[in-house]
Amino acid sequence: MYPPNFNYVRAGSVAEALSLIASEDDAKFLAGGHSLVPAMKLRLDAPGTLIDIGRIDDLRGISYGSGDENDCIGPLTTHSTIASSNLAAALVEAAGGIGDPQVRNRGTIGGNIAHADPASDLPTVLTALGATIRVENPSSARNIEAASFFTGLFETSLEENELITVIAVPREGAGTGSAYAKLFNPASRYAVVGACASVTVNNGVVSRARVAVGGLTPMATRCGSVEAALEGRSTDAINGASAQVASDVGDDILEDIHASAEYRLGVIPVYVERALQAACARAAG
Repeated sequence: MYPPNFNYVRAGSVAEALSLIASEDDAKFLAGGHSLVPAMKLRLDAPGTLIDIGRIDDLRGISYGSGDENDCIGPLTTHSTIASSNLAAALVEAAGGIGDPQVRNRGTIGGNIAHADPASDLPTVLTALGATIRVENPSSARNIEAASFFTGLFETSLEENELITVIAVPREGAGTGSAYAKLFNPASRYAVVGACASVTVNNGVVSRARVAVGGLTPMATRCGSVEAALEGRSTDAINGASAQVASDVGDDILEDIHASAEYRLGVIPVYVERALQAACARAAG
């Protein structure tokens, strides 16, 4: 299938990209293209102009923080680069399980989260890790917590003239660990359900827990009930805490040819428990 006709322009810098998005009608940014181009071919999206940002070096790469500083990821950083990095364990784990080598070598973290596919892994992981997404428009910039960035099915809080410029992820200090677990579609490796956990453990007691799930809801969802059931308790409470996930996801459960809503609700506690067990083991190790 072929996309509708569109104009194409390549931006050489962030400033040029922002200038173009402000001046072009019905324009969209093109990063790796693994989400936008297929949508255009299926006529699900039809931007009048594509602004190619793929060669802006300032938007690529990882800058590691020191001490309590965040690690900062450029939006054009590929999944394969993240999968071989020293970032938070859950993020490395999730990036390494995306698609196939071709997708991981071309697809970008910025394009992935801007597309906000509910079956994608990175929105779930970034929500659990407490990441912050910096976006800029031609006149200002703002920081958005990942938990607020994803707003619905393929929807984000990005405005039409905004560009993601940095994804900031907290560093994992001593006693903190994270993990991602998913039941994936064997053809696409998209998550039928996915769960990410980030925990801090002191003397066998979970002092802090952040849990998010994806794949079964229209957007990545933070699981406050699971967290509350675990914080202040020993790691032996993981099984009981995981069972609380049903109260966090509500009634709007996705259903498709791959899995029913009932099935997704039935298996998600298993993957929450797996993510928590692995995160706690890493925190202790």
